[in-house]
Order: sequence, then C-alpha cells, then structure tokens
Amino acid sequence: MKSIAATHLDIDANRSSRKWSRRELAGRFLWDCIGALFRWSPRQLWGWRRLLLRCFGARIGAQVQIHPSAKIFIPWNLSIGDHSSIGFDALIYNLGPIAIGERVTISQRAHLCAGSHDCRVATMPLLKLPISIGNDAWICSDAFVGPDVKVGAGAVVGACAAVFRDVEVWTIVGGNPANTLGKRVMHGYRLNG
Repeated sequence: MKSIAATHLDIDANRSSRKWSRRELAGRFLWDCIGALFRWSPRQLWGWRRLLLRCFGARIGAQVQIHPSAKIFIPWNLSIGDHSSIGFDALIYNLGPIAIGERVTISQRAHLCAGSHDCRVATMPLLKLPISIGNDAWICSDAFVGPDVKVGAGAVVGACAAVFRDVEVWTIVGGNPANTLGKRVMHGYRLNG
C-alpha cells in the first residue's frame, strides 16, 4: 500500500524559519543572562524573584512563591494569580502564554509545556500554544501539562500524570494519558467552578 505521507522532513526549512522577533530574541538573551540572579537567590527571597519576573513583563500576583530552581523560559508569557506557588525544579516552558490562577500549586518537577511542533507538516513549524490553570488547582509532582490545555478551577493533576486535553473543574485526573479518577471534594467548603 502506498503511503500519502511525506518521504522526509525538511529540517533545514525548520531551522532557517524565523520563530522569534529581534525584540523577543534580545529579551530571551537578557533573561538568560539575568537568570543567574533568579536561580542563585536564597529560597526565602520570594519577593526578589517576583520583582525580577515583573521587570521582564511577567504578571505576578501578591504573595506568589516561586522556588529559585524553577525554570521559566519567557517571563513576559507568564501570569500568576495571588497566593500561588511553583515548586523546585518545575519547568515552565512558556513559548506560548501560560496563565496560572490564584491559590494554585505547581509542585516539584511539574512540567507545563506551552510549545511544540506540528509533526504533520514536513517543516515541523513551531507551535506556541497557551496553557490555562484555574484557581485552586493543583498540578502534582512530576506531572506534565501539554500545549493548548485548560485545567479547570479546583482540578488536581495527579503525580506523574500526562495531560493532553482539558481537565474539568474540581476533577482529579491521573495516569498517562490522564484519565478521570474522581471529583475533588473539600469537606466543610462550598465549591464553585
């Protein structure tokens, strides 16, 4: 049977394509240089890291705590609501915009991946797709949230889960690929989606 797929990838076309403006490239270079001030700051200097991110265009709410070992690729593509936290070694690969709500926990070594390539096109163009994490959600340790995914308010993405499609509000998911495990119930509280 004859395949209708391309016979090869055009990697040269991919590498020579312009993926970033000069301003974006300059900003990324500067952030890479200044990043040492972020990474080498003592853990307790939450305000210092918030200030550095804000200086690079991130929208960071009050009392946000970001561990110094967290890797944030493009600050101006990041917004984080009040009282949220990002744990150690978390990877915020925000080629596209990532919006994190209020009171969200991004646990250690979680990976939010807002960038990929279109593997159905021979030149594999870069995709900069958004991720949205609703208020009160929890992305557990070592979890992966892929591009163009919305995690609803109050949802929990279990440890080591891989999420490739939207997660409903107040839902717990786990596994690879992630499946619904149940609803999140907070005893003594009224939950709103």
